[in-house]
Amino acid sequence: MERLITQKVTGQRTQDGAGVSLVRVLGYNTAEAFDPVLMLDSFDSSNPDDYTAGFPMHPHRGIETISYVYQGGMTHRDSLGNADTIADGEVQWMTAGSGILHEEMLPAAIRMLGVQLWLNLASKDKMTAPAYHSVKKEEIKEIPLEKGFLRLLAGRYKEYSGFLSSYLPFDYYDIHLPLGAETTIPSDIDDSVMLFTLLGDCKIAGQFVKEKTAVKLSEGTFTTIQAESDEVQVLYVSSKKLGESIAWGGPIVMNTLEELNKAFEELDEGTFLKKKIVYEK
Repeated sequence: MERLITQKVTGQRTQDGAGVSLVRVLGYNTAEAFDPVLMLDSFDSSNPDDYTAGFPMHPHRGIETISYVYQGGMTHRDSLGNADTIADGEVQWMTAGSGILHEEMLPAAIRMLGVQLWLNLASKDKMTAPAYHSVKKEEIKEIPLEKGFLRLLAGRYKEYSGFLSSYLPFDYYDIHLPLGAETTIPSDIDDSVMLFTLLGDCKIAGQFVKEKTAVKLSEGTFTTIQAESDEVQVLYVSSKKLGESIAWGGPIVMNTLEELNKAFEELDEGTFLKKKIVYEK
């Protein structure tokens, strides 16, 4: 059974961090439909002034952030003492869990192209220990398709495995197709699947989708993608729907208003971090 498009979202340009220009494609208003993906920010600029201010140190709780930088770079530091840079096709995966402080700085590049996803954590995992992991180029399998190729950023594709999430199952593919090429991606019928057209226009289930558009798909066992531009790059995201209540305030996502208020009280009181702070300015 082919998956069909149930919703399309193109997002709005905004600023975040210390003045980073981006397009917020998914957010609070789409969280229920795209469950468990809470947010998708799209970055695409050849002007360093749009992004080099970066995202100074800030808190998170209750989510995981997954950043994919296809062109350009991103330098991460956090309260656990991690310091790492990804670039040109690599991934940063941060589990905020019970609480973390981190910063993301974006050095000047010829082009900054990529996305950041916020993935919700189930209520039982909201207060898990925070962690950081990067997926470097040598760990990312490039799998040939009949025409084009698929980069396995995380999860599983057919007999292949990449970096595996410790919490929700999460398959993340970067699919590259030349003009006119078509591919079919299999899935379990109850997977929660969304796609984002990072570069170029395509048809998904026969429906035209322009560049920089997120689409949510219906239940099904496969997804058909056909390239309508010279070079098409589609991000495919599959997980399992949580179906839980969401209490969302800025960088913190919990299940109840009481939990959310407690998180902000702990920020004010200096008791937010459950792991020892080792970050120094």
